[in-house]
Amino acid sequence: MARGNGKGRGASGRGGGRTNDRGNGDAGRTTGPDSARTAGTAAGAAAGMATGMATGMATGPAYGAIDLGTNNCRLLVARPTADGFHVVDGFSRIVRLGEGLGTNDALCTAAMDRTVAALGVCAKKLRSWNCRRTRAVATEACRRAANVRTFIDKVSAKTGIAIEPISAEEEARFTLDGCRTLLGHGHDHVLLFDIGGGSTEVVWSALEDNQPTGPVAVHSLPLGVVTLAEEYGPGALSTEAFDALVDRVDAQLAPLDAEHGIAEHIARGGVRMVGTSGTVTTLGAAHLNLNRYDRSKVDGLVLARDRLMAVADDLAAMDLEARHRHPCIGAGRADLMLMGLAVLAAVLRRWPAEHVAVADRGVREGLLLQMMAADAVPDGGAGAAHGGA
Repeated sequence: MARGNGKGRGASGRGGGRTNDRGNGDAGRTTGPDSARTAGTAAGAAAGMATGMATGMATGPAYGAIDLGTNNCRLLVARPTADGFHVVDGFSRIVRLGEGLGTNDALCTAAMDRTVAALGVCAKKLRSWNCRRTRAVATEACRRAANVRTFIDKVSAKTGIAIEPISAEEEARFTLDGCRTLLGHGHDHVLLFDIGGGSTEVVWSALEDNQPTGPVAVHSLPLGVVTLAEEYGPGALSTEAFDALVDRVDAQLAPLDAEHGIAEHIARGGVRMVGTSGTVTTLGAAHLNLNRYDRSKVDGLVLARDRLMAVADDLAAMDLEARHRHPCIGAGRADLMLMGLAVLAAVLRRWPAEHVAVADRGVREGLLLQMMAADAVPDGGAGAAHGGA
């Protein structure tokens, strides 16, 4: 990755570029097998999330899934179809639950209040859809916070939602399940990375018939865009500091690489690399020159590594104000973008796969598939098949 324009890099940001307070930006999409798009262009990208539409609109019971991260609170409500699920409602809001967590190991009152307010919106939506089953999981911020029980009790009292902190391993496996339809064909391994607000998860698994098989290796780095941005501050980040951060991340990737020989596998070919994070989806949107973030055009896009790095260099060269103005980043994420780009640079330097699949999906989709599978009936009723999960 290029080292910028020599004027320093403004502090960083996790992209994704959208806040859906109206909550229906995900509605109407269907997930099922073989949805990946290729070539790093917009061609074929308008199909949405997957191919389950052949089964028609779902009419079965609704299921709800909440992914509460360090930076975002996200909800999906969906109904099962014969080969996936159809999303009927969704919600996403930047809450920065992990604000200040890197310095005092506790969730601050303001962050908890913002998050409870967002979860209140989720609770109203879940009640309106009369969901058969709902699961709300929390990731790194709640794993680390010393006062997590106080937060969980507050959420329960205010919204009725039962928040469940999950391990990094569970988080990674839900993410992998949610991305199964993007694994494509002709690969013998998958390397998936998720650059989050409080941590970065890397998943390595063999593939058989385009699906994960055998042991799944999960490596969690305690480095996320929110915590790193707080550590490095909101000011300019010099080229030297950026490169040192890339080295720092790379050093934490080395043990997983050494244990599984991932770099050697990538050199031989046959590895599907999937990036699921706001950083990667923002790069996909920027590559497409979108006037505003459009998930249906970004999810499943496959970019050549060189093109991904070139777009990353362009965003890294922007100052903070320019990232504020960027239509696919915005003020809510502009201060986080550079940290995500540093993590991405380390991943791509250590594992230079020729192409990276861009995923705007993950934990929520994995949760939905698991709940629907648990309710599947032997005669092939609603939820019996879920996008290969």
